[in-house]
Amino acid sequence: MPPLAVEIPAVDAYPLGAHAWYPDALPARGVVLVHPATAVPERLYFAFAQYVAQRGLIAVTYSYRGIDGSRPPALRGFPARMRDWADLDAEGVTRWAFERYPSLPVYAVGHSFGGHAIGLCESSNRLVAAVQVASHAGSMRVVSHRRERVRITVLMHWVAPVLARLAGYLPGRKLGFGEDLPAGVLLEWSGWTRLPNYFFDDPTLDAEARFARVRTPILSLGFDDDLWATPMGIDILVSRLRNAPVTRREVPAIRSDAGSIGHMGYFRQRSGAFLWPETVDWLLSAGPARQGASMPATTTPSPIAPT
Repeated sequence: MPPLAVEIPAVDAYPLGAHAWYPDALPARGVVLVHPATAVPERLYFAFAQYVAQRGLIAVTYSYRGIDGSRPPALRGFPARMRDWADLDAEGVTRWAFERYPSLPVYAVGHSFGGHAIGLCESSNRLVAAVQVASHAGSMRVVSHRRERVRITVLMHWVAPVLARLAGYLPGRKLGFGEDLPAGVLLEWSGWTRLPNYFFDDPTLDAEARFARVRTPILSLGFDDDLWATPMGIDILVSRLRNAPVTRREVPAIRSDAGSIGHMGYFRQRSGAFLWPETVDWLLSAGPARQGASMPATTTPSPIAPT
């Protein structure tokens, strides 16, 4: 079944472009929210969402403000910070899911920053369970590969901030950096990467206390060929989930048919054949999946071919 195009209001009512993926056999067993990584287009998550729907769950994919389907007509000067993605966008999507599907258990899968959003969001304790994929404290000191650390440091601390200030946004597509980014997002992100413990050292965010209030079961997935989400970076992040039951798994890339996973490969179909079943099994085992929701009758399908 093709996904349905939906518009989800953020906490401040900013419209977020999104898609809902429904199983062929209804009623559904639950809802899985997919919180994206930084500068990643929504289509990266389509194949995973399709698999989730095949397992009898509703999957919801979306883009943060300023990105892909949630991008305004002009990005130059668009007011957005990275924290807005968690506090307004991911929080808004989570609230929307509970209102839209009140009889269903709601789960979340967060990729990189999407995993940060799970820790920061006030509504995370309403989730039955959540998965953090390649989510880590993004301080430069945790990047153990010397050449990669130098490359990213030059880009994040020097090149990207200058370009963002000059252009009014970061032209990420031209830099091979993923999607274009609002200037405020890039500058806040750049500042956090300079701190020893990433955003946990930013007193204006209060991330330490916010992570500590989470009590939802968390599965944290890392990959041994990921140059960014290293074990040290993941440990810094999950150690702040001190009141949540956390399961840590380090997945060897050799298990993938492609021979590599890295920071982005989990959501590609070649990796998904062996990784996705384990993830969905873990989510369903973390709490009872109740039945009872059907597809909203007022929504018109928008056919999109997964890529």
